[in-house]
This record gives sequence, structure tokens and C-alpha cells, in this order.
Amino acid sequence: MTTPEPDRADPTDTGAGTDTRTARALRGLGHDHPSVRLGAALAAGTSPDPRLVGALIERCAREPDFSVRETLTWALTRHPPALTVPGLVAELGDERALARSQALHTLSKIGDPRAWPAITRALLTDTDDEVARSAWRAAVALVPDGAEPALAEVLASQLGRGGRATRLSLSRALIALGGAAAPVLSAALGAPDPRVRAHAIATDRLARDPDAGFESAIEEAKRVMALGETGRAG
Repeated sequence: MTTPEPDRADPTDTGAGTDTRTARALRGLGHDHPSVRLGAALAAGTSPDPRLVGALIERCAREPDFSVRETLTWALTRHPPALTVPGLVAELGDERALARSQALHTLSKIGDPRAWPAITRALLTDTDDEVARSAWRAAVALVPDGAEPALAEVLASQLGRGGRATRLSLSRALIALGGAAAPVLSAALGAPDPRVRAHAIATDRLARDPDAGFESAIEEAKRVMALGETGRAG
């Protein structure tokens, strides 16, 4: 008499197969090799599992590889915001800059308005450029109707900050606010700090001629300042 083989667990079931996939993903997320972590993040996004949300957020906070971080963010966007947003908001108070910047980046991709109150002035003016840049992008993505002018004022306080990448990020954020940013940019055109003034002029030029590019806008700003102009060119 032939002994029947035991039933094999269907990998699509919510039982043993899911448990196995979850355990495999958890191991993969903590692996030393980035390609394995990347594969685990892809799997977590392809087959969303609420039990992985905490591990995905925790891995974001310390993942050194850019491609893996982007995949972790994508995986989190594949899960319900009700599960991901609270954990990501909690990360905004972490002392690690990477944890704050990646949480902000992921919140901007999720786009859930419930995260808006967590985008504080402290984050928008964070001393770490990557955190600040992520906060600017998240703020522009999440700002509710009517809050744009106040956001524009905070962003304008950062004009003249950092290197090219940081200045370009801030210019893009201000331009994305449209008319709400016009008054603060106009005021900054006459700022006593030449760095602030040049950045404001470049942002104004870029807003009116996006095809010119940031480098061209910077060069134009230098020309305007050299001529002693502080207002808008005619």
C-alpha cells in the first residue's frame, strides 16, 4: 500500500507559505549583501505583507545603498498608508539624519495628507542638507490648500543655503508653490545677504523660464547683481 505524501503548502496561501515568505524577506532585509536586500525589498513590495512594514521602515533608517533605499520606499508605498504613515512619522524624530530624510522621502511618495502636521519648521530648516531637501519635497507634496503662503515664508528663510544641489532643490520647491511664493521671492530680491539675493534672482528667472536651466539662471543672477540690480528685469 502506497503511503500518501503530505500536502505541500501553497505559497499563495495565508498560512505556512506566507509565513515562509515573511521569514525569508526579514532575513533578506538584514543580509550583508545589497543585492540580497534589494531582492527582499522587491519581494516585499510585490507581495505586500503588513508584518514587514516595521522591518521596511527600520531598514530605511540605516540602508547605505541608494538603490535599495529607493526600493524600500517603493515597497512601503505598496502597503496601506494607515499602516505605514504612523511609523514613518515616528522616524522624523530620530537622531539619525538618514532616518529622517528617508522617512520624509517616503512620505512624499505616499502622499497621505495625514503626514502634513509632522512636517515641522524644525525639519524644513534641519541643519542636515539631505534632511532639509527631503522635507522641502515632502512639504510641497503634502501642503493643504491655504497653507502655501506660510510654507513659502519658511522656505524663503533658507535661500542662499548650501551648494548647487541644495539651492536647486529649494528653488524647485518655491516654484512649485506658484503664486504663494511670489511675495517672499520679491522681498528676497532686496535682501542684504548677497547669497540670498542671488538665489532669489536665480529662482525668479527659473520660474519664468524653466527651459533655461538652473546654471543659466545662476549666471543671470550674477550678471544682475554685478549691474547692481535688485528688482525684476523687464
